[in-house]
Amino acid sequence: MDYLYIALGLLGLYFGAEWLVSGAVATARRIGISPLIASLVIVGFGTSLPELLVSVRAALTGAPGIALGNVVGSNIANILLIVGISAIIFPIAGWDRSVRRDAATMVASAVILLFLVQYQVIDRIAGVVLLAILALYLLRTYMWARRTGARLNDDVEVDVDAMPVWKMALLIVAGLVVLLFGAEFLIRGATELAAHFGVSDAVIGLTVVAIGTSLPELATAVVAATQRHSDVTIGNVTGSCIFNTLCILGATAAIAPLPVSDGFATLDVPVMLAASVFFAGMLFFAPKFHRATGVVMVVVYAGYIVYLV
Repeated sequence: MDYLYIALGLLGLYFGAEWLVSGAVATARRIGISPLIASLVIVGFGTSLPELLVSVRAALTGAPGIALGNVVGSNIANILLIVGISAIIFPIAGWDRSVRRDAATMVASAVILLFLVQYQVIDRIAGVVLLAILALYLLRTYMWARRTGARLNDDVEVDVDAMPVWKMALLIVAGLVVLLFGAEFLIRGATELAAHFGVSDAVIGLTVVAIGTSLPELATAVVAATQRHSDVTIGNVTGSCIFNTLCILGATAAIAPLPVSDGFATLDVPVMLAASVFFAGMLFFAPKFHRATGVVMVVVYAGYIVYLV
């Protein structure tokens, strides 16, 4: 039953997010909101909603290890597993140089998180600070995009003219409801799985939940790699890591303070920071992610997971 709950939860999170983002983007375009704003805010927040709802629900139900583990584990999986697999399928090169700016923000957010976990609790003040940093990041990204005329990532294709208003509303409401049920099922299955195997909820958050909520990004990365567009993965991973740390963790802590177990300060967040520094270093100083680099990244990730369990 544990695995059934987890499977239903992941399906609910995936389809709920798809419906909600499609409805929200269509509504924004129908009422004349700038495509730049829609891309930056609605798509950015919408694609992070599964992780956000899972972390908030976990914190409110007394499973803070899942809440924090989901964020930290997702970032580690994004960098080592997703980028690694993409590079193995097809070497990654030719990424947009502007992604280096975001890579620096990603590393800075990891450093901030390492500082916060030393205090055994991420309280509401820390959560608000993380959200404030996110707001500054979004503002800077918006100003840069306006100044350069760049088009922000927008993977959601919506035919606004062909979509009636009732369908937009239905997508938004149905997406939100399915997301909520998906988060509930995933947390229930994860906590029961932790109890069944006698491991902490933090380990389940870092592994099962983190990998599960990263599956859509992994699928996108594999498709991009097979089509020889692996460079797309770089921007998606960088943005996802920033949103995970600043938005998801910030919002979760602002709603319900998160106690931090010792393992996060001594192992998991340092691993996340090391992966972030390595990833950023490659973006700044290496011409490409070779297949050999991808193999090393996946092996390191596998070793980390084996050590946890």
